[in-house]
Amino acid sequence: MQPPMAAAFLSLLLIVLLVPATMAFNITTILKKHPEFSSFNKYLTDTRLASEINRRQTITVLALDNSAMSSLVSKGFTLPTLRNVLSLHVLVDYYGAKKLHQLTDGTTVTSSLFQSTGDAAGDAGYVNITDMHAGKVGFAPADSGEPKSFFVKAVEEMPYNISILHISKVLDSEQAEAPTPEPSKLNLTSLLYDKGCKEFSRLLTSTGADKIFQENIESGLTVFCVGDSAVKAFMPKFKNLTEGNQTSLILYHGVPVYNSMGMLKSSNGIMNTLATEGSKKKYDFTVQNHGEKVSLKTKIVTAKVTGTLVDKDPLAVFKLDKILMPRELFKPSAAPAPAPTPEADAPSPDVADGPASDYDEDDDEVADQTAKKKNAGGRINGGGLFAVGLTLCYFMVAAL
Repeated sequence: MQPPMAAAFLSLLLIVLLVPATMAFNITTILKKHPEFSSFNKYLTDTRLASEINRRQTITVLALDNSAMSSLVSKGFTLPTLRNVLSLHVLVDYYGAKKLHQLTDGTTVTSSLFQSTGDAAGDAGYVNITDMHAGKVGFAPADSGEPKSFFVKAVEEMPYNISILHISKVLDSEQAEAPTPEPSKLNLTSLLYDKGCKEFSRLLTSTGADKIFQENIESGLTVFCVGDSAVKAFMPKFKNLTEGNQTSLILYHGVPVYNSMGMLKSSNGIMNTLATEGSKKKYDFTVQNHGEKVSLKTKIVTAKVTGTLVDKDPLAVFKLDKILMPRELFKPSAAPAPAPTPEADAPSPDVADGPASDYDEDDDEVADQTAKKKNAGGRINGGGLFAVGLTLCYFMVAAL
């Protein structure tokens, strides 16, 4: 290899090796080291914002000390309203102390988690940051007036993943402080009915599954509802099931954990469902990603996620193009079918009233292990990347 070319390759490799991998962080663990933010830390956990913050790769948290939190809590807001207020204090970009004093034109407007929920009207979920010089930096909701809260100090910085900045006062916002219903008070069947899943909503009620779905909302729930035309086309098969199996089928469309669309897009693997609880059968399905598209695959059919109806912790509701059919209730088609492609659906199944006669638990164990191996194989950590880089450096130096 010619010296100039070798030098160029070595330079590129060194750049790759020196770029730090994305660092994982835990906002709760970080704030535990700072007792003056104990109340703020508590309410990040209680409102489930902590888990949302930890899922992000780049974030800035405007932390409120115990005195500021005492003033906020004294207003008697419900937890959902407190979540909105605190989410306004979580910016979806990185702002370290140094960056605050290097703003172009001395000011900028940035989005908060409150904006990303979709609950903020207009620009109410944006935050103005203004460098007022002499070391003073102000913060204010974009729909309010002059800044009333100011930068105090940097609590912790992990460039460019998370920055925690102490600010003097709560960011007051009428939008964020507006009353928000408790998750447990949301009527799921009414929500589904109004969002284009009328027939699926009726099945929830007729099978009695609505009560189980409703009970799981507060602790976290993901619902996969099906459009009206797909439900109507499926009804002949549905009516052939016993009442108990009809209920299990509907419960199969609920996952007792909150999963945002971002989480679904970043995960490939098996998910348990509400039908699994209290049953000796698995009633699980596999989440598959193809670029920006998300599909749910059972042993019988593959359904595509066609839309998001609700996506706000602790509840997410996504729309599917067809009913999910578990192998525990339906038999695969006996006719041979061509090998599926990423965009192709599984062969059309025949309904069976009860478990399929050829159902084999061992098949599922193999599938579980295969999925785990695929998931593990899709991740490259910083140590692995470093080792690969060193190996390449060795061979390239040897070739000089």
